[in-house]
Amino acid sequence: MDNHSYNFPSDCTPLTNCKSARKPAGSTVVNMGNTGKNPPRDYLVWSLCNTLYVNFCCLGFMALIYSIKARDQKTQGNLQLAQECSDKAKWYNILAAGWNLLIPLLAVVLLVLLLVHLGSSQGSFDFFGEDGFQNFMKLFSW
Repeated sequence: MDNHSYNFPSDCTPLTNCKSARKPAGSTVVNMGNTGKNPPRDYLVWSLCNTLYVNFCCLGFMALIYSIKARDQKTQGNLQLAQECSDKAKWYNILAAGWNLLIPLLAVVLLVLLLVHLGSSQGSFDFFGEDGFQNFMKLFSW
């Protein structure tokens, strides 16, 4: 294929510097929306962990629902509703994580207190005796 099949001006052929036949290129502006503002977080991984571990009163499940809603709204471009769902997911995750840490901690503390009282001479008792339940309840009275 030769250059004669194309209709170039005589002084402008490919790979030559030809400024007379070309028009200056205009600028293109691309609007990116909120470039200075970060999109809201969805806390999905944290919600999954809270859902799978203990999940007291379904707080982890509620956090998971709001995390998915936040992610959906973020992909649809509704950042205001995504931020609201993200905030709710964050607080449900905080509550679920607090309960998930508090319940095992209380169980360990109660077990240690029970073992300390059973090891002392005053705390020893027979569970199946006549006064077993009353002695057991005395352990928790200060």
